[in-house]
Amino acid sequence: MKFYIKTLLTLILIISATELRSFGQSNENQQKKSHNKLSQKELDEGWKLLFDGKEIKGWRYYNSASRKITGWTISDGNLHKPSGIKAGNIMTNKAYGNYIFSWEWKLEDEGNNGVKYFITEKRKSAIGHEYQMIDDKKVKDPYSSNGSFYLIVKPNDEKPNLPMGSWNHSQIIVKGTNVEHWLNGIKILSYICGSDEVMDRVPKTKFKNVLNFGKKIKGHILLTDHNDACWYRNIKIKELP
Repeated sequence: MKFYIKTLLTLILIISATELRSFGQSNENQQKKSHNKLSQKELDEGWKLLFDGKEIKGWRYYNSASRKITGWTISDGNLHKPSGIKAGNIMTNKAYGNYIFSWEWKLEDEGNNGVKYFITEKRKSAIGHEYQMIDDKKVKDPYSSNGSFYLIVKPNDEKPNLPMGSWNHSQIIVKGTNVEHWLNGIKILSYICGSDEVMDRVPKTKFKNVLNFGKKIKGHILLTDHNDACWYRNIKIKELP
């Protein structure tokens, strides 16, 4: 009798484990399918997808509209910049004025990357305001910490950093001269383009001789190549009046 009970319990455990594994795989597949797509509500609100998880469209190199994008790869529906590969910075074909730019990203331990905005080809290189993406373990200066307006405006001390290897959700909101950086659902900084707070910092940085740096300009959005591995998904934008 004990043998039959033990056998029955073993079968129940096997069946339960199999069902749980199947559920996990199904749920993971469902999550994958939901990435890089817009809901009907988002479409109605004016959101546009900038990466569909299948091919790199709507992006190009700075000062080179015809050069083929190489080094950037697509893996499991994610836009991937591999470590140690000189893939180069890529930017949107279109320049934007007022908008909400939203994306998800992850880095490896001690990784560093960023998203730049207000990019104009009137400058000598792809310099713009940068939303810093970095492992804060390697940062001492808050002005270059995760989520900062790199070197110019530091984020709040209390910010929702996730462990490296986790997916983060970030937003840059530009409306008029007002700019906000968001990280994982929390606004971590805001500033006004051309304000004393911004313009007083510029001369203290490597941007001191950059044309109109710190001021609002209509420009492209750029994904940087800082040599480290980085992954992106759900890249989208909503233009504002």
